Amino acid sequence: MRTRGTLRLATRGSALARRQAAIVQEALEDRRYEVELVTVETTGDQIRDELIHRLGKTGAFVRELDERVLEGDLDGAIHSMKDMPTEQPDDLVTAAIPERGRPGDALVTPDGAALEDLPNGATVGTSSLRRRAQLLSERPDLEVEPLRGNVDTRLEKLLAPALQDEHQERSEADKERKGNTGNEDFEPEYDRTVDEWFDDLSELEKQALGREVETAYDAIVLAEAGLERSGFAHAVDYQPLPTDTFVPAPGQGALAVVATDGETAREIQSTIDHPRTRVETTVERTLLAELGGGCIAPIGIYAVVQGEYVHASVHVSDRDGEESVTASRDLPVETHAEAAREFAADLADRGAADLIDAAREDTEGDDGPAPDDQPEGK
Repeated sequence: MRTRGTLRLATRGSALARRQAAIVQEALEDRRYEVELVTVETTGDQIRDELIHRLGKTGAFVRELDERVLEGDLDGAIHSMKDMPTEQPDDLVTAAIPERGRPGDALVTPDGAALEDLPNGATVGTSSLRRRAQLLSERPDLEVEPLRGNVDTRLEKLLAPALQDEHQERSEADKERKGNTGNEDFEPEYDRTVDEWFDDLSELEKQALGREVETAYDAIVLAEAGLERSGFAHAVDYQPLPTDTFVPAPGQGALAVVATDGETAREIQSTIDHPRTRVETTVERTLLAELGGGCIAPIGIYAVVQGEYVHASVHVSDRDGEESVTASRDLPVETHAEAAREFAADLADRGAADLIDAAREDTEGDDGPAPDDQPEGK
């Protein structure tokens, strides 16, 4: 029963976006609000076959939602924070940042293999400049190929080749079994028929079995938070990638509710804002804004509150992971935003600015991977 008011909040229409919006909805409803989620299609949703950096400008997955809020149609919009441009319209504020999910990346393989166990020259799927550079920094032998789609689509693309091969083998074994009916000496290769095997597959595996294979991936990399929120964390085998070497995208794992500056924004903030997450993501986004490479360069930024300090780690590299500027610093919580700006200036002087400028030149007119980070909900 509504006792505090009804909020109409915009969300993208992907399965993951709606699951994430439901997290915000539930948190508000637990505090006696009624929440209506309104699906808004974005430019990024409409252009399905292009890598994100070819859309022309940042915010391809947030602009239309924000416009509906600015026009007064809706009370707020729910975003994955890593999708948000560092510059917002003047009349919009980040009203609330709920407690962050897992911030790191996950390596998903058909058999749960770790990165070091992948065969030489293995094909890994990602459409993120950052992930590509970090993978090649650790394993220069890898073939990193573009990968796009919803979380389930990406997982199906990974699982399809092995499942299709097994289906073929089992089908042939079934034919052999039928050809040896009555032969008491015949020992079938499989205990179960292909139909029995198929019936035991998960829905994800069944969908993968029917998917056309264009690229055979040995592994793919996804945000662990997206994997969990989509409900697939227990359906696939994966290894969390360490955040010290695979420094996450700024804001990865965090959600944000934006609204026009005013009473509604203040009420949302007082209701569901998580102060620690706000400090951490403020440091990350301040560093990103000051470095200025969010749409063009492989940049990982990760901040963690530790007592009176925020431990911030930054990794800026070229797109092949061959050159990088990596640094960590403890920033005072009380002055975290200003300290982040000073840290960014030092990083720029140490060579981060040169790497970002070079990435800008490489990206212009290029058909390579997307900036970090193609939304997992796409």
